[in-house]
Amino acid sequence: MSNNFNGYLDRYLIYLEAERHASRYTVRNYKSDIRGNIGDNEKGFLQFLTQHGVASLEAVDKRLLRDYLSHLIDQGVAKVSLSRKLSAIRSFYRYLLREELISRNPIEEASSPKLDKHLPSFLSADEMDRLLSCPDSSTPHGLRDRAVMELIYAAGLRVSEAAGLDKLSADLDGRTLRVLGKGNRERVVIMGYPAVQALSTYLNIIRPLFEKTKTEPALFLNYQGKRLSPRWIQKLVLKYAAAAGLEKKVHPHLLRHTFATHLLDGGADLRVVQELLGHANLATTQIYTHVTQAQARKVYLASHPMAQAEAGDEHS
Repeated sequence: MSNNFNGYLDRYLIYLEAERHASRYTVRNYKSDIRGNIGDNEKGFLQFLTQHGVASLEAVDKRLLRDYLSHLIDQGVAKVSLSRKLSAIRSFYRYLLREELISRNPIEEASSPKLDKHLPSFLSADEMDRLLSCPDSSTPHGLRDRAVMELIYAAGLRVSEAAGLDKLSADLDGRTLRVLGKGNRERVVIMGYPAVQALSTYLNIIRPLFEKTKTEPALFLNYQGKRLSPRWIQKLVLKYAAAAGLEKKVHPHLLRHTFATHLLDGGADLRVVQELLGHANLATTQIYTHVTQAQARKVYLASHPMAQAEAGDEHS
């Protein structure tokens, strides 16, 4: 791969971390999308350019970008991932232009692939109860894992936010949690009683068992006394979902979807939910109103006698 490519990307990644305050998780994703990974079959943008003999970042045009996206589609990359990769490439080029490392941005006009609009899935209250009851409460690991999932659901956390929590982030008496979200924006969220109880048990009894040093600030620790990683949290949620016999594809972000949907179903104001989720744009939160409307329609069609009569007439 061209040394210029690598050097430009390294500067961009430093900029993301130092000036944009992007998390290590975000920086890693940008690096993967733009550079690619070893043995990644040219899924990284710079990998693709190198393999196709492109010597300059300014030599990229719409046709080459279309070829790259077509290549990703052939590799089975999902549309949402295509859109994310293209967004990362655009951001990279805007940085290069601003720093005058290139004289023009050849891909500014390239359009993103149209995404199929899927409403976010969520768990029912019963499914959520089944998931939360799966960790073994007789073991330290089980009590820790229960606290992690209770907190993600109770506060609507992103997995990176849950992993990034420090011990001092939680105010058990006030039932609040200070969360550092996207763009280094801090917000205060509220915890329900079950989450406070689970977190109190973890902090007072379980965390000291994992602690190797008093200087570790992380809230959630692994058996080595180090901060739980986002990947570890993803794995534990997946494990307990399988144990609970849930048929849906369950991941930490699904618990965040569930948090938002359950709040709106309970009558919460949309702007309050926006604040609790840490969304900068209200439109991002509004997708959950479509979820609740879809759920309401489903319940109506299954329950209302006249709706059932209509459905029967349609098939007569």
